[in-house]
Amino acid sequence: MDTERKPSPRRTIAILSRGDAAARRDATSKNGRFVDVFEALAAVGVEGRPAIYDESFADAVCEQLLAVDGVLVWVNPIQDGRNRAGLDALLRDVGAQGVWVSAHPDVILKMGTKEVLYRTRSMGWGSDTALYQTAAAMRAELPARLAGGPRVIKRNRGNGGQGVWKVEKLPISSMVRVLDATKDAPEELTLDDFVRRCGEYFENGSVIDQAFQPRLSEGVVRCYMAGDRCAGFGHHKVKALVDSPAARSEVGPRLYSSNADPRFQRLRRLMEDEWTPQLTSLLDIAPDDLPAIWDADFMLGPVQADGSDSYVLGEINVSSVHPYPNEAPAEIARRVADRLQLKL
Repeated sequence: MDTERKPSPRRTIAILSRGDAAARRDATSKNGRFVDVFEALAAVGVEGRPAIYDESFADAVCEQLLAVDGVLVWVNPIQDGRNRAGLDALLRDVGAQGVWVSAHPDVILKMGTKEVLYRTRSMGWGSDTALYQTAAAMRAELPARLAGGPRVIKRNRGNGGQGVWKVEKLPISSMVRVLDATKDAPEELTLDDFVRRCGEYFENGSVIDQAFQPRLSEGVVRCYMAGDRCAGFGHHKVKALVDSPAARSEVGPRLYSSNADPRFQRLRRLMEDEWTPQLTSLLDIAPDDLPAIWDADFMLGPVQADGSDSYVLGEINVSSVHPYPNEAPAEIARRVADRLQLKL
C-alpha cells in the first residue's frame, strides 16, 4: 500500500497593474512597484506572477489570469483619461470561471466608491451625509445644507482628489465659494454654475454631499486593512480643501507605521472589532471577499466627553492601494494564503 503523501500543488497569484506592451514584456517579480509583495507571497509558499494590463492586449491578459488561482489588482478607477470598464468586465469573467479576484469589481462597487459614505452614515464613523442622483436634486437640496455650514461634494468614483470640492455660502452674496481639492485657490461662482460644472458626475453615477470637518487641518489618518485585519497606518497633514495658509504650510508626506502604533490602537480596535463587521453586514459582503488590501481615510471628528478623538470616514480606497506601510506585504500575503486555502 502506497502511503506516501504527495506534495500539494504550489498556489499561484497574479499581480495585475496597468502598463504598455514594453512594461508587459519586461515585467518580472524582481522589478516594479510590487517586489515586496512578490517576496512576501514567496515566504508563505505562493508563487506570484506579474500581469501587465492594457485594453489593447486584454485577451492575452485574460488567458494569463485563467492559468492562476487568483489575482491581486492595482488599477485606479480613472487613470490617464481611461476608466476600468473593460478591465472590470474581464475580471468578472475570470472570477466566474473560478479565479479569486481581489478586489472583485462587485466588491469595489459596494465599498470602494464614495457612495459608501452615504450607505454607512449610521455607523460610528458616519457623519451628516446626503446623496444626489441627479443635478436637479443637488440644485434643489444643496442650498438648505449650505445654510448649516460648508459642505464637501464628491463624485462617486474618482481618485487623487478628482471631483472633490469644498463649497460654502458667502455671507452677503448669492454666490458660493468653491475649492477644488486638486487646486490651491478657491473660486466664486453662482450655485447654478457650480451645479453645471458637476453635471458630468451624474452621467455614470451619483454625487455625495458630506459636512466639512473643521479639524481637517490636523491631518488625516489612513488605516490599512488586509481583509478584516489592520495592516498598518499612515498619517499626514493635507492641503486639499484646507484654506488656512498656516495649516497649508505644515503639509508634509504621509508617514507610515505598523499596526502596533500606540497612537492608533483605539482606531485599530474599532476597525477590526466593530466597523469592518458592520460594513460587511450593511453592504452584504462576505467576509472572505474583503480585499487583500484596502484602506479607510479618517478625519478627526469632535472630541468626545472622555477627551478621546472621534473619527469621520472620508473615503475607502480599494482599487489601487499603493504605497503602504512596510509591514503590509506580509499581511497581504497571509490574507492571500488563507483565501487560496479555501479553494483546495
